[in-house]
Amino acid sequence: MTMFVQQVTVCNMFDMNAYFYIDDTTKHGFLIDPGAEADKLLQIIQQNNWHIETILITHGHFDHIGAVEKISKTINIPYKIHRAGKQFLADPHFNLSQYCPQNIILTQAEYFDEGDIITLKSNPETKLKVIHTPGHTPDSVIFYDQANNLAFVGDTIFKAGIGNPNFPGGNEKLLYENINRKIFALPENTVLYSGHSEATTVGAEKNPL
Repeated sequence: MTMFVQQVTVCNMFDMNAYFYIDDTTKHGFLIDPGAEADKLLQIIQQNNWHIETILITHGHFDHIGAVEKISKTINIPYKIHRAGKQFLADPHFNLSQYCPQNIILTQAEYFDEGDIITLKSNPETKLKVIHTPGHTPDSVIFYDQANNLAFVGDTIFKAGIGNPNFPGGNEKLLYENINRKIFALPENTVLYSGHSEATTVGAEKNPL
């Protein structure tokens, strides 16, 4: 497999992680959670001659969707979120952008559901499984690549931490249940790429020192 992950720190009020998941052979890939600084991310795409097929969103908070519309329109690609994220994209109260300088409202999303498989068209061996992990938000998901032993986990879990369940739609009990039942069920050497921390592994979070 020739896939690689490039983490890019972007900032809108605070730092967050956007991820490029790229096939080094075809230069095609996904952009995950472009939360801010659309021009910076577009410049990286152009400089590397990458072809982003789809923007994937782990959940609909402003710090994960802030650059979606501009990037989507500029390079003419779709963006996708869990079906439960429709309300978050449409409502600045739910996506928390009402606390930012500018409200974010997105209306052109495509939707996926629990268990869907998102395939890279240029390299069909690259498959991301959608695992629904509500708790931080009702639409929270992780994107799991079994073949490459990694997952993009948004704000469901961090290195030595978990997502805040106290925002609209959050549920602490559900969050812990999904971490234990779905994330900790993955192989312990699975690398976890989160929205706001360094990469970690299932084993490191499941069995902390």
